[in-house]
Amino acid sequence: MANRVTATEVKAIMDEVTLADAVIDSYISGANTIVTDNLGSTTLSVAMLKEIERWLAAHLVAITRERTAKKEGAGGASIEYTGEWGSGFDSTSYGQTAIALDSTGTLAGLTGKSASIYAVPTTY
Repeated sequence: MANRVTATEVKAIMDEVTLADAVIDSYISGANTIVTDNLGSTTLSVAMLKEIERWLAAHLVAITRERTAKKEGAGGASIEYTGEWGSGFDSTSYGQTAIALDSTGTLAGLTGKSASIYAVPTTY
């Protein structure tokens, strides 16, 4: 499926992003795949899917290239990022917003996904 959002739309919700549009487009493609595969068959409107894709694209940029620093250092080389972060989509304010926009709860469920293996004992 074609991307629902543009790099300009993603940059509009991010602070001081310096990445080229072509780079942001690659993150949009990833967000598009997540939205299409997990939310494409839900009852969410086209407008809502677009908005979720925008926030997920910003999340993908933020977790890899554009983290927001709260405090930086020099001599002791330390950095502290803003916000309260969890894992997965909860690790940025953009991902948290995408989860909040998803009224189906699907994205929230993806954050805590884990696999389990059970052994079934057999008797002979």
